[in-house]
Amino acid sequence: MTRRPIGYYVHHHGAGHRARAEAIAAASDWPIVLLGTGLGKAGIDLSDDRPMSGRFDGVDGGTMRPAALHYAPLDHEGVRSRVARITHWIEAERPAMMVVDVSAEVTMLSRLASVPTIYVRLNGERSDTAHLDVFRSATALLAPFHRDLEMPTTPAWIRDKTCYLPGITAAAHHNAPHDNRILMVIGRGGPPGDGEAIARAARACPDMHWRVIGPVTAPRDRPINLDMVGWVEDPAREIADAGVIIGAAGDGLVGAVLAADRPFLCMPEERPYDEQQATALALDALGAAIMLETWPPPDQWPSLISRARALPPHARKRLHDPHGVKAAANWLATMAAAAVDARKTIA
Repeated sequence: MTRRPIGYYVHHHGAGHRARAEAIAAASDWPIVLLGTGLGKAGIDLSDDRPMSGRFDGVDGGTMRPAALHYAPLDHEGVRSRVARITHWIEAERPAMMVVDVSAEVTMLSRLASVPTIYVRLNGERSDTAHLDVFRSATALLAPFHRDLEMPTTPAWIRDKTCYLPGITAAAHHNAPHDNRILMVIGRGGPPGDGEAIARAARACPDMHWRVIGPVTAPRDRPINLDMVGWVEDPAREIADAGVIIGAAGDGLVGAVLAADRPFLCMPEERPYDEQQATALALDALGAAIMLETWPPPDQWPSLISRARALPPHARKRLHDPHGVKAAANWLATMAAAAVDARKTIA
């Protein structure tokens, strides 16, 4: 018997949402169809809903927007087209379930289209009306992080509705690290790295080889122990090769660092709902990383790197599940099967 698919909505801000979705889909025995902007032939490619100008932060700035929504700009052709495309796909394919990673609007749209939803819940202070309504409307919540990274202020009813599934990352490489290699990872979700500041840090550590992946501005005078290689095909391999990782606190990078079991200097970037701040604070408190609130002066880098290297590996290892991707795929399949069985019972 053909299984009704799981629809998986992929948010297009940052690379972590798509990487998580693709990893789960590849590990799943249940058919999963991705829906999102920029997917091309990898799924159902939706029209772009972002503003034509200005930085997209998931909030439309409207003064009369309903409190249950975050982003609902008026008279936007991209929004109109994607809503029609999603609902048409739901009507035609009758999905067993929708996974939403992440969007309050797509979650409510799916619920209005009579589809059970699983909402991917990120870290941070998400106590606004829209998030709380989404949490209530979803069948269950998926947190792609260890329960010990949860914010203490998260209400019990949200925790009880959440399945914590750390380790949803691409397969980790288990390379012997180059102890003197410092890898700085710049993601897609924020501004480019400051090449001048990175160059000064590298000069302060002349016995270490600094390597930067991701977008970064070019320094006027690059020291010989600094390489800037831009985007790479396999960032997980770069992480496994390095002795110490420097980067932000997005789920994708944190998961990859924990999977590779590498010392981590964590510099959270500003995000809505203090998502990265919450994760970085928890990692630091648990001894799994050292949080840097601001970019340090050059002369502090050698001691910070030494402190990161001295962190106990067990603090990192217990926050990662090496079978996390398969666990997530199996859990979603179980939830989808239960949703289908429940509808048979009602019928």
